[in-house]
Amino acid sequence: MAAEPKILELSNGRITARIASWGATITSLLVPDAHGNVADVVLGFDDLEPYMKGISPYFGCIVGRVANRIKDGKFTLNGAEYSLPINNGPNSLHGGLKGFDKVVWDVVEHKDGECPSITFQYHSKDGEEGYPGDVTVTVMYSLPEATTLRLDMEAIPHDKATPINLAQHTYWNLAGHNSGDILNHLIQIWGKHITPVDENTIPTGEIMPVEGTPFDFTTEHKIGERITDVPGGYDHNYVLDCGDEKNGVKHAAKLRDPSSSRTLNLWTDAPGMQFYTANYVSGITGKGGAVYEKHAGICLETQGFPNAINQPNFPSVVVQPGEKYKHTMLFEFSA
Repeated sequence: MAAEPKILELSNGRITARIASWGATITSLLVPDAHGNVADVVLGFDDLEPYMKGISPYFGCIVGRVANRIKDGKFTLNGAEYSLPINNGPNSLHGGLKGFDKVVWDVVEHKDGECPSITFQYHSKDGEEGYPGDVTVTVMYSLPEATTLRLDMEAIPHDKATPINLAQHTYWNLAGHNSGDILNHLIQIWGKHITPVDENTIPTGEIMPVEGTPFDFTTEHKIGERITDVPGGYDHNYVLDCGDEKNGVKHAAKLRDPSSSRTLNLWTDAPGMQFYTANYVSGITGKGGAVYEKHAGICLETQGFPNAINQPNFPSVVVQPGEKYKHTMLFEFSA
C-alpha cells in the first residue's frame, strides 16, 4: 500500500513552500514583497482532504501522464489504438480520471542545507488511464537561490513508447491567494504565436500570430484589459518562440502585481505554455476560508502542445523506452 499522503516544507529563510506527496502539489508558497511583507501567492486548501476528495480544479499539482487535452480521448501509436477516459467535454484532460494529480507519490529525498529540495517519485503502470507502458516519473522541487523555486521533472518509459507531457498546475495570485481576481496583474509572454482552438478547446493545428489580437502579450498588458474579447477567457497554448535563454531554459513569462509589486519571472525548456485565467473556478472555499471565484488565479503551465499526439506538425510528445523526458521550470520572484 502507498504511504499516507503528507505535506512537507521547503524553506530557505526567504521563501517557504509547502508541498504535498498527494499529486506532488504545491499547497502554499510564501513570498515577500518589496517591504518584506509575506503573502501566500498560490490558491489551495489548508489540508489534504479537499484535494483527495476531488474538489480541487488541479490546484498546484503535477498533471500527467499527458497534460492538457487529447481529442476524443484517442490516439494511435506504433499501429495500436488507445482509448482514454473522457473527462472534459468530448476530450481526455490532464491524464484522465485519476491522473498523476490524484495519486500518492513516494518521497525519495527531503534535503535541507544550501539548496533545500524535495524529490518525489511515481511509478505509472502499463494501461493506467489507458496509456501504454510502465513509466517512472521523478519530480524535484528545490530552492537554488534566495527567491527562486526550481522544478525538475523527468520520466523514463521502461518497455513501450508512450506520450509524456507533464505540467505544473499552480494558480498564481501575486497579491495573495485571498485577494480577489487577477485582472489587474500585468503579464508579458515570450510567445509570438498561439495554437488556436476549436469549440471543444482542441488546437486546430494552425500556428497563429498573436499580433493585432487580444492574445498579444509580447509587451506587458493588464490581464483584464482585453479578456472580454476572448470568449470564456484565456485558456490557450502559447508557442514559446522569442525568449532569452540562460542555462538551457528560456524566458516564458513575466507576471507582475502592481498592488504589492511582487513579480514572477518564469523560465522553462518546454516548447509551449498554457495561459489560463481560472475561467471555470467558482465559489471554491480555500485556505483560511477564502472563497475563490472566476479569475482568482492564473496558471502558466509550460508543456508540450495540447493534442500533440494527434497533430503531426506539433513537436512530438512521444518518448521511447530508455529515453528520458526532461522538463525544467524556474520561478524567480522579485519585488
